[in-house]
Amino acid sequence: MSQMPRQAAVPKCPSCAEPLESGDRFCGACGVDLSAAPAATDSPTIVMNGAAPPGPPENVDWPPATAPARPEPPHRPTDLPGTDSEGGPLPPEHPDDGSLPPERPDNGSLPRQAPAGGPLPAGAPPMPTVPPLPSVAPVTVPPGTGTGTEERAGRAQEPDEYLLQAPDPRVGGSTPAGESAPVGASTPVAAESLCVACRAGRVDDDGYCENCGHAQPRERDHMEQECGPLAAVSDRGLRHHRNEDAFGIGHTALPDGTPASVAIVCDGVSSATRPDEASLAASRAARETLLAALPRGTHPQQAMHDAIVAAAHAVDALADEPAEAREHSPHQNAPACTLVGTVVAAGLLVVGWVGDSRVYWVPADRTAPAARLTEDDSWAAQMVAAGLMSEAEAYADERAHAITGWLGADAYELEPHTASFKPDRPGVVVVCTDGLWNYAESAREMAEAVPPDAADRPLHSARVLVGHALDGGGHDNVTVAVVPFPLPRQGAGSA
Repeated sequence: MSQMPRQAAVPKCPSCAEPLESGDRFCGACGVDLSAAPAATDSPTIVMNGAAPPGPPENVDWPPATAPARPEPPHRPTDLPGTDSEGGPLPPEHPDDGSLPPERPDNGSLPRQAPAGGPLPAGAPPMPTVPPLPSVAPVTVPPGTGTGTEERAGRAQEPDEYLLQAPDPRVGGSTPAGESAPVGASTPVAAESLCVACRAGRVDDDGYCENCGHAQPRERDHMEQECGPLAAVSDRGLRHHRNEDAFGIGHTALPDGTPASVAIVCDGVSSATRPDEASLAASRAARETLLAALPRGTHPQQAMHDAIVAAAHAVDALADEPAEAREHSPHQNAPACTLVGTVVAAGLLVVGWVGDSRVYWVPADRTAPAARLTEDDSWAAQMVAAGLMSEAEAYADERAHAITGWLGADAYELEPHTASFKPDRPGVVVVCTDGLWNYAESAREMAEAVPPDAADRPLHSARVLVGHALDGGGHDNVTVAVVPFPLPRQGAGSA
């Protein structure tokens, strides 16, 4: 039977014994010149017919052995200098520690690496110190959650939320006044203008963070102050978008050295324009007037009257605006607010008010009755005073808090109310807006809300009273000042 013809033996390289192709002039593995090599002879490796294999021929002039040529090093992308989009050289990269990267050898080849378990060969350039790569946890994309390319490559999908940029700890203070930052330098963000949420973004003029968009709390949303023996707290409440209340407190001394405490509380009229500015201007003007008049020997009740007049002038000044502004808003009310205040000095308790903010007297001995020391300038108070309605009926009416007296350019007539009292026992004076007394209207209810140690801890007591209003609903701005009334000295002068 016929047989397939036997294939001839594949020739091999005489230097490295790698198989050769027909017509090769050079070995593809070691690169030896095959034309200079002797022809391969058939040297059987087994004994045939019992005869020993012939030995190498004698007296043959063999060509000298040549070492295989070393292949050229592979070309790497990093061997070519990088360029930017316009063909210019890329800037050098600097590590985080500020040191320069190691220079490449003069011959342009990559830095050598030490052989495993041994030092570098003699004359080799030193190995560069390569910083370790940061450890990154592998990201696994579940099958079927992305495109085919993303699934095969295991690429991470975009997160639903992006982490906010952390603040730069190298950012210092702002540029000194009168100096401009150099061109190209990053302008540091002032500490007071940083966002309270992300602590990185700048707060714009509208009160929102430019980085995360978070609305910033206004400075007047919650204010606390402790001044000598008295304290005050003001809070925006739970329903209003801003705090339109303001307060001013202080302490001074009469000409004879007797200490005097001053507290002013103002409530902006929400139906007027810029009520927050009106309350702030009135509280500042009244406080400064009292603190200036009392050391000069002015009677506290006269000083209180003058303080209310000064506050009215300060609020009136806010209505002075260009004629063009009035043309665009002809029906806009002028800035307006109410005011209530107290002076405690030399055994005398003086109160003054315009509007519906109140003053309460709460004795230290809670068995003694408390008292309300002011009368509201309101529709409800007028109904009760005229005998047309009972107090419960009047204050249950929706018109109860319509005020009939206020400070402002469009007020009908300025009628400051002042009164003097001489309590015969120690206690505290509570000066507050209707944001508090709406939740403790009667003197008895207010006395129950005031902590027993109010005279010793006025700031704590003011916080408790504001919390009482917030717990009750916080429908309005809440402001309260707590003024201790010490035991009067024997022989104190009369009013």
